[in-house]
Amino acid sequence: MLRITELRLPLNHAEDALRPAVVARLGLARDADLLSFTVFKRAYDARKKTAMVLIYTVDCELADEAAVLARHQGDAHVRPSPDTRYQFVGHAPADFYTPGERLRPVVIGFGPCGIFAALILAQMGLKPIVLERGKAVRERTKDTWGLWRQGVLDPGSNVQFGEGGAGTFSDGKLWSQISDPRHLTRKVLTEFVKAGAPEEILFVSKPHIGTFRLVSMVEKMRADIEALGGEIRFGQQVVDLRVEKDRSGRRHVRGLTLASGEELRCDHVVLALGHSARDTFTMLHERGVQMEAKPFSIGYRIEHPQSVIDKARFGPNAGHPLLGAADYKLVHHASTGRAAYSFCMCPGGTVVAATSEPMRVVTNGMSQYSRNERNANAGIVVGISPQDYRRDPGGSGPVNPLDGMAFQRIWESRAYELGGGGYVAPGQLVGDFLKNQRGPRSGQAFGSVMPSYKPGVHLTDLSEPGRESLPPYVLQTIREALPAFGRQIRGFDMADAVLTGVETRTSSPLRINRGRDYQSLNTVGLYPAGEGAGYAGGIMSAGVDGIEVAEALGAAMLGVSSRA
Repeated sequence: MLRITELRLPLNHAEDALRPAVVARLGLARDADLLSFTVFKRAYDARKKTAMVLIYTVDCELADEAAVLARHQGDAHVRPSPDTRYQFVGHAPADFYTPGERLRPVVIGFGPCGIFAALILAQMGLKPIVLERGKAVRERTKDTWGLWRQGVLDPGSNVQFGEGGAGTFSDGKLWSQISDPRHLTRKVLTEFVKAGAPEEILFVSKPHIGTFRLVSMVEKMRADIEALGGEIRFGQQVVDLRVEKDRSGRRHVRGLTLASGEELRCDHVVLALGHSARDTFTMLHERGVQMEAKPFSIGYRIEHPQSVIDKARFGPNAGHPLLGAADYKLVHHASTGRAAYSFCMCPGGTVVAATSEPMRVVTNGMSQYSRNERNANAGIVVGISPQDYRRDPGGSGPVNPLDGMAFQRIWESRAYELGGGGYVAPGQLVGDFLKNQRGPRSGQAFGSVMPSYKPGVHLTDLSEPGRESLPPYVLQTIREALPAFGRQIRGFDMADAVLTGVETRTSSPLRINRGRDYQSLNTVGLYPAGEGAGYAGGIMSAGVDGIEVAEALGAAMLGVSSRA
């Protein structure tokens, strides 16, 4: 196979225009010399809004591939197609689990990272046991809607906890900027298509699925794991880790304790925690598992009419079926010395209540596959460092890894207070926020943008002295960034746009340190993985990290060479 990259065609090209374009690009003498072709990727270039083009990457089967490659020697855009097929590090023999000889690997958490860790282990014949503190995805969906519609929170079953993880209630974005020399993202996408995702995710430049489709896909992947001998247990929260030292003093995992009181013996554990598993982080810290504080970001959700974003990004091509709802990615380096940036942009989506703890308000964004809701939303967040949130300001030495969680809780509790209770979120019109409007105006009401957050948004002053919704340096940075963003996307700083607070869980506030073998630096057999452990950010990178961790664990169990 041969691959062409950067093949450009007009946005409105005819359906049958791609084949002759491939023939012409390769200089083939006859159309018949192109035996077949498939689109590997399709992107667009929107820099010239009146002359937008589609950019294709195409894999071709040719009658004489060697001759074509020789003719295009030195052409960086005509090369042999890479082998993107997934290769396992090994497989367990049928008698691998002779009674009394080996313990099955355990995966804690069944979000994107845990799903792919468990799937790879199952496909290798290692029959993992998965422990998920939340409920199966359909029961969990009912509980989540209970918060959104009735303001009733189930701390064990919500946007953060349950089958599918936080990614289930998101835009379902399936792209990442991680380095991927082994094409592991292709493995993730292929498994999603097998589970029912549309085949277009294999070639569009920014694939997404949306919440409703994710629900059935997660169920199908669970069934695949179980069919291969894996076991998924819901409502099984891990409350303790048993660690024993060998003669040399090295720490080893030897078991887990569940909230039910059950003791589970194990020697290999994947920690596929979400970024909100605060009680589990505390337990691991108390058990001496090495971890460190890390930077993360906090801010608000901002909502605009999707039509404003479409027009600004696509101009006269707004509404084109191949383009869909427009997204954006923005960053501003402020005079405060900090950067504000857009995070988890959800075209045609909604802002959702994402708390997992009582009397706290947390926001996030979500879209369905259609992305046809009226508003666009994104986080507008500011990066903070461990020195910003340490509980002993001015202290020396490492920051306590749990200080970030305490910092998040302060602002989540403040948001609950400013919203007036019942998980209503505090909000403010962008125009008033930019003017530093003191208190809500008499008769203040929403304008052309109606916020989508449920249970509701209470208009207030997000910057009231003594009751600020976020630290003053964050407020100042966002206040400077919004007009700068308005110069990049016309209308972004429109007066009627709505800020809804607060967005605090952009990523994990800590990292559970691991080595090149993917094991904890000080606890053998413990494999920190995914977003909660500080090694991923989003569905795609979490899935890839789950694969790599499963490979390392599987290689250790099988006694084969690892790719780590």
